[in-house]
Amino acid sequence: MSTGLSPKRVGIIGTGNVAGALGAAWRASGHDVVLGSREPGRRSVAGLPVVGQAAAAAHGEVIVNATPGTESPALLQALGPAVLDGKVLLDPAVGFEGDGLAHPGRSLGEILQEAFPRTAVVKTLCTVTASVMADPGRLDEPGTLFLSGDDPGAKRIVAGLLGGLGWPEGSLLDLGGIATARGQEHFALLFLGVAGALGTHEFNVRVVPPVAARGTVE
Repeated sequence: MSTGLSPKRVGIIGTGNVAGALGAAWRASGHDVVLGSREPGRRSVAGLPVVGQAAAAAHGEVIVNATPGTESPALLQALGPAVLDGKVLLDPAVGFEGDGLAHPGRSLGEILQEAFPRTAVVKTLCTVTASVMADPGRLDEPGTLFLSGDDPGAKRIVAGLLGGLGWPEGSLLDLGGIATARGQEHFALLFLGVAGALGTHEFNVRVVPPVAARGTVE
């Protein structure tokens, strides 16, 4: 898929490994990034400013949900639609509960889109670990990164942000609407098995089309 213009202000909700890795990489590529915490001012993450969650959401042209997937709906509902309406929400989170998924019948992406109908939710980055999200150059080749969402314009904006992380245009595969986020999130179970077999979480998979379909994946 083709990439769009990349926004300059990014508000990341969360202060964990995903938030720190993505925030540092986007700052290095020229974006104005802040992290949102329930306890702002208590710590610095990757040298990035840490503000309240509502302030981070208000700051971002794109908001990134880097909260635990089991907590994401409640945390974002607490922020309210006022700071989310009209914005793009990039969602890389997956909710785990015990040995399985917290949302087995639906995806977290769908739940968030239903909760915030005026926000364009785009599911991506949830099939790789945080270090690879922020730097696909750590791998021999990038592999395939998936996008799911109902708003084509929002997906183009997110694709631009992914390009700033080093993901080439040819590695991005648009799966379709937000319902396809279920497949991305369910991959987490296979991801854990592959990580155990390889002895590392730093890997990716690549979609290999049939010979007749070789060329740029649209």
